[in-house]
Amino acid sequence: MTLDKVRKHRRSTGADGMQGLNLSPIPLFLAAGPVGKAVMAILLAASLWCWVLIIEGAVSVARLRRAVREARDGASPKALAGIAQAGDDESRRRIPGETAGEVRLRVSDAMARAARELLTRSEGGLPNLAIVSSVAPFVGLFGTVWGIMTSFAAIAELQDTSLATVAPGIAESLAATAYGLAAAIPASIGYNRIGAAYARVGQEMASYVEERAIVLLSRPGEVALDGAPRRRGEAI
Repeated sequence: MTLDKVRKHRRSTGADGMQGLNLSPIPLFLAAGPVGKAVMAILLAASLWCWVLIIEGAVSVARLRRAVREARDGASPKALAGIAQAGDDESRRRIPGETAGEVRLRVSDAMARAARELLTRSEGGLPNLAIVSSVAPFVGLFGTVWGIMTSFAAIAELQDTSLATVAPGIAESLAATAYGLAAAIPASIGYNRIGAAYARVGQEMASYVEERAIVLLSRPGEVALDGAPRRRGEAI
């Protein structure tokens, strides 16, 4: 808030300045100075962005969880098609002298890599939530410091320490702090909750990978390199 606005506010409200000060977010934003408005606008955009990321993460977790559940029930969900394809391709590849146990491990590893890649793509918004939750309070703190500096500048120029002089700058500084917390709190909660949900989905996906590897290696028609039917535990 500029000193001119402080003077106008002081003249319009008199000694009882706090009675005319509107503490709603929008009036506080409109009454702030250029720096305060820039800080609040950045934090408001960050808050809206973090809610978009939270909704995207929740939808992605629900979609993956449903796909894993359907896959373990015998269906072939499109979301896990890359994992199933990786297992199919690896199970058809033959390496001389390889045992059935080694084939199973190789197939499981291929599917696990595909599963990790899928989770990494799905978790794309989580790092951004972490950035918002850690940076937003400091951006709000910058606005707080600037508002307090404005109040001290008004005291120095007007030679007055009444509430009418310091209240506008203090209100601007506290509004910047509130905007920062409004962005940081949901971002922090969303990051932790969605991250934990992805971890649970990863465990369910690992179980699916193991089950799928067993199914692939027990399919009928598997033959060894010499043309004879392959028995479990026999070298390929």
